[in-house]
Amino acid sequence: MTSASDELTATPGRPRGPELADGSRTARKRTAITDAATELFLRHGYLGTSMDQIAALAAVSKPTVYKHFPDKEQLFTEIVLGALDRAGNPFRAELAALAETSQLEQDLPQAAARYLATVMQPLVLQLRRLVIGASHQLPELARAYYDSAPDQTIRALAECFARLAARGLLTADDPDVAAAHFAFLVLGRALDKSLFCGDQPFSPAELAAQASAGASAFLAAYARQPGQQREPRQPREAG
Repeated sequence: MTSASDELTATPGRPRGPELADGSRTARKRTAITDAATELFLRHGYLGTSMDQIAALAAVSKPTVYKHFPDKEQLFTEIVLGALDRAGNPFRAELAALAETSQLEQDLPQAAARYLATVMQPLVLQLRRLVIGASHQLPELARAYYDSAPDQTIRALAECFARLAARGLLTADDPDVAAAHFAFLVLGRALDKSLFCGDQPFSPAELAAQASAGASAFLAAYARQPGQQREPRQPREAG
C-alpha cells in the first residue's frame, strides 16, 4: 500500500549509475520527510508540529528537511494539495464521459456515489479539518484548497451539465447553479457531519442512499421531461 505522500516524491527520468543511487536516496529522504510530516500534522495539527519533530520522525537531519522544503508552510501545502489532486482528479476525469452519456438516469447516480466517496475519504476529511483549523495562519493555503478541490470540481460539473444541456438531456439554463445544487444535494449532510463527528459518521449503505437521493432530486429538477420542448443549448466556450 502506498503512503499518503508517495506520489509527491516522484522524480522525473531515470538516471543511470551513481546518479541513480543518489537520486534514489534523495527521493527516499523526501518520501520519509513527507510521510513523517503527514503523520505528525494529522496527530498534532499544523501549529502543534515542528520541523524538529518531522526531522526526528523521518530519521534525517533538520538541514536535510530544509533542503527539500524551505519552511513548514510549504511542506504542509505540498502534502495537502498533492493529496487533493490524487483524490479528485480521477472523478473530474470521469465527468467528460458522463457528459456524453445517453443513459443519464442510470449514470448520474453512479457519478454521485463516486463523488461522495471521493470527498469522504478519511485522509481528505482529515486534511480538510486541518486546513480549516489553520486558515487564519495560512490564508493562502485555505484559498488554494478551495480552488483546487471544491471549486475545481464545481467547474468540472458545470462543464459536464452544460454539455448535457446542449444535448437536450438537462434543462440547466445556468450550469454553474446546477453544479452547485448537485454538489450540495449529494455531499451536504455527509460532509457537514463528518467535519464534526469523525471520518465515518455514516455507514456505506447510508452514503449510497444519500448519493442516490441527491441524484434523484437533481434529476427531478433538471432532467428534460418527455415531450418537453426545448432548443438544445450550445456548449460553453472553454475558459
